[in-house]
Order: sequence, then C-alpha cells, then structure tokens
Amino acid sequence: MAVITIIGSGMMGSALAFPARENGHEVRLVGTHLDKDIIAACKETDTHPKFDRPFPAGVKYYFSEEADEAIAGCDFVICGVSSFGVEWFAENMLPRLPEEVPVLSVTKGLYDLADGSFMTYPDYWKREMKNRGRKLNVNAIGGPCTSYELVAHDHSCVTFCGEDEETLRFLKACMRTDYYHISLSTDVAGIESAVALKNGYALGVALTIGANRKAFGNDTLHYNSQAGVFGQAVKEMRELLKMIAGSDETLPVGAGDLYVTVYGGRTRLVGILLGEGLSIGEALEKLKGVTLESLVIAKRVNTALLRRFTPAALAEKFPLLAHVAKLIAGEQASIPWEKFTADTF
Repeated sequence: MAVITIIGSGMMGSALAFPARENGHEVRLVGTHLDKDIIAACKETDTHPKFDRPFPAGVKYYFSEEADEAIAGCDFVICGVSSFGVEWFAENMLPRLPEEVPVLSVTKGLYDLADGSFMTYPDYWKREMKNRGRKLNVNAIGGPCTSYELVAHDHSCVTFCGEDEETLRFLKACMRTDYYHISLSTDVAGIESAVALKNGYALGVALTIGANRKAFGNDTLHYNSQAGVFGQAVKEMRELLKMIAGSDETLPVGAGDLYVTVYGGRTRLVGILLGEGLSIGEALEKLKGVTLESLVIAKRVNTALLRRFTPAALAEKFPLLAHVAKLIAGEQASIPWEKFTADTF
C-alpha cells in the first residue's frame, strides 16, 4: 500500500482520490488556502461539494495548515491546483517535499517567455526548486478526462509523462483501475503542450455552439460548424506542437482532450456565451466564480507568438487562435471561416 497525498481539493485533484483509494492506498486530501469550505464539507459529509457521490471510505482530509502532517511519510504527491495556483504550489508546497518524493501534476498550462518560447509547469517547478538548490522528480497527467466522469467511473484514457520510466511505472501501478487507463511517455514537453493548447481551442469550437443557438434556437444542434472549427483547431495545434516540442506525435492526446473539453468543460460555457454575441466582460459576469484556464492559455500563446510573427502573419498562420485572442481582448468579430480553407492540389 502506498501513501498518496493530494494537494488541492478542486474537482480534478479530488477525483483522483477515487482510483487511488479504491486501489487500497492511503489517500490524504489537502485543501489550499482557498479550499477551507471544501475541506470542511468533506470532513463533515465525506463528499466533495461538486460531486454527487461520496469519497471511498477512508480518505483523510486536511486543511492547508495541516499540510506537513499530510505530507509526512507519503510515497508521492498529486498536485491538484489550477493554473492560477502554480506559483503558490512552488512557493508553499514544493519546498516541504523530500527530494525522493515524486510529484504527479494535473495542472494544465504553459508560460510564455520573453523570446517567444514556452515553458511547461513541470519545467517551471523544477527551475524554481533548482534555484533553491533542490532537485525534484516532477511528472504530469495529460489526456481526455473530466473530473465528474472519472468519479462516475466512466472509462478514461490518460497519459502519465515524466523523465524517469521507473517512476512512471510506479505511479501507473498505484493509479490504474479497470476504468482509469494509463499510457506512459517521457515526452513531457509534448504531452504538457498538447493538453494545455486544447483549452484555448476548445473555446473556439464552442463559439459555434453559441452562434447556432443565437441563429436557430437552443433546440437545434448543428455539427458541421463545430467539426469545421475542430478540424482547424487540430491543424493549428499540430503546428504549435512542432514549434514548442519539436514534434506533433502527442497530437492525439491533445485532440482527445480538446474533444472532451468542448463537450464537458467550463471552457464550453464561456465559448457559447461569446458565440451568442456577449462581450468577454458580459460572459465573465455571467460566469462569476468559474475558473477559466482557457483564457489564460489563449492569451499566453497569442502573446508569445506575437513575439515571432506580425499580427497579420499570425492571423494567416493561426487564424482561429488569433480570433479567440481578439474576443478575449474585448473585440467583436465573426469567425474567419475562409481563412480555414486552403488552395492545395
């Protein structure tokens, strides 16, 4: 039996308590400083406020002030913070971990750097710890998996990525179940970039849902336009993966994650509202309290690419990304359908 400490009691981190505990491991769920109400509810009811079923019996719950107790003697830590908590995790939690304790992160996103390149969150954390004279074994999870469907035991196929194969096999042995299916990869940059990029592009696909609702009403579903933008999203993600990771071999992981995010993620909500014609300010007002990592990644990727391309060149090479960035910046614009076509023979 392993001791698994999950730091961050948001939906995805908390959902991983299900396969971990069902495999017989000791599971300790730690809230961040923003999760006090969640942990209090878990202690009282054994149920996460966002889930419709209780945790497996035996999960233990800790407030952030009790993190040292929860970390003591653990075999690995799962980082369950959102992209807005990456710096907090580096500053407040990573320094507490013994170097021999690996980290498995569910946090998806990229940092844009001054030279127009990108840095994954695992690389950011390793850099921050290296600056403190410490070396950590940081791994990550990518692939199509929503938290509430994992809790429901829907079959989910994900990829664990990291630099050390032995560690990855250990993490897989601890977490795999008959419904949680795990592939392994040492291509951290490729996997992490693929699953980060899908956030901004899922918003782009969801625009068509909102536009069709506005034009035809909520009772009619249109898939041609969704598929058209989905195809353009995959095309642009492929080019970005070549730029960021030097390869597009992880594109299937990103495409699968794109699909599930369009249909099951919070990004869908803001995309629909923007597609219906709301401004970004109006959409965010309607969605108060919803964490929207898609806005962060779209802004960061667009900002980085503008260090490499002129705005006109960017709009030609990555028209969907440029369009999403315009909407996020508060501009009103129609989907540039003709830019998605190509004259090739």
